[in-house]
Amino acid sequence: MTTAPDTATLSKRKKAADFVRDFFTSDTTLYIVKRLLQALLTLLLASALSFFIIQLAPGDFLAAQRQNPQISPETIQQLEAQFGLDKPVWQQYFQWLYQVVTKLNFGTSFTYNRPATEVLAERIPNTLLLSISSIILTWAIAVPLGIVSAVKQNQWADRFLRVLSYIGQGFPTIITGLLLLFFAQLTAPLFPVGGRTSINHEDLTWLGKILDIGWHLILPTLALSITSFAGLQRIMRGQLLDVLRQDYIQTARAKGLPENRVIYVHALRNAVNPLITLMGFEFASLLAGAFITEVYFSWPGLGKLTLQAVQSQDLYLIMASLMISATMLIVGNLLADLTLSFVDPRIKLSKVN
Repeated sequence: MTTAPDTATLSKRKKAADFVRDFFTSDTTLYIVKRLLQALLTLLLASALSFFIIQLAPGDFLAAQRQNPQISPETIQQLEAQFGLDKPVWQQYFQWLYQVVTKLNFGTSFTYNRPATEVLAERIPNTLLLSISSIILTWAIAVPLGIVSAVKQNQWADRFLRVLSYIGQGFPTIITGLLLLFFAQLTAPLFPVGGRTSINHEDLTWLGKILDIGWHLILPTLALSITSFAGLQRIMRGQLLDVLRQDYIQTARAKGLPENRVIYVHALRNAVNPLITLMGFEFASLLAGAFITEVYFSWPGLGKLTLQAVQSQDLYLIMASLMISATMLIVGNLLADLTLSFVDPRIKLSKVN
């Protein structure tokens, strides 16, 4: 004979049900679901556009083999059938899309004869390491200097930092990379410019391996950070100056609060919000800059691999690389929005487009 649940059990069940209902109906959950649906549509359109644009290039992966008299037409036909290049473009795309949706199979790399995702999985951590280290360095330098420039407005420190930011913005990544390569040549062998590790990397201790990777990371990180730091510093200065002119800041000063508390507690908290919004776009620009930097410094990342795939017209490796880059961009923007709503509770995700 069963007994009815007691009051404590019913209360726990009600709390669990309320928690589940609140979770699935909260602004954050609904916002994430909306953004994910938008992301799926964006990725679908981006994949179709990218696939057909790639096919506009003359020739294909087998172009060199076709010009080789030692390779028979029958062998070329077998290779075309093996890679799916004997089918119309639209059929190739929908077959590729079906594999992605049903099996998460982005195709096989023509060059490496391995699944494209396996090839990319070996390179993505290196690109993320470079991009994240650049973001950390950029924010660690730009935000404090922007604060100093705003607090010391029109003083010599402010003028010097503004000139520094103008100079930094005048050097795109492609120029900065070349200058750092020249600097590395002048100071050789102080800074390595090739690869991610040294020849004797495997013989080092775990701490030595970390320091070795960090040593190789210095110049590529600087190449990515200089332009980003200059722009972020100017934005930080402008935002903080705008907040410092607000009435509530003047009220806080009139109440006799210490200036450091006014700046670093009341003003900075609101001034940093637009910078968090920019973080997603900053991440995207770093991925684009990493493409150049990885080629310059032979960094084994996603950008260098994509360039090699484009040169060899490795169709499915290019598509997998583009889709992963687009996904990283979408995730970066989503995390920036969620961070902004966490830092400033006044911002409601339900009102964010």
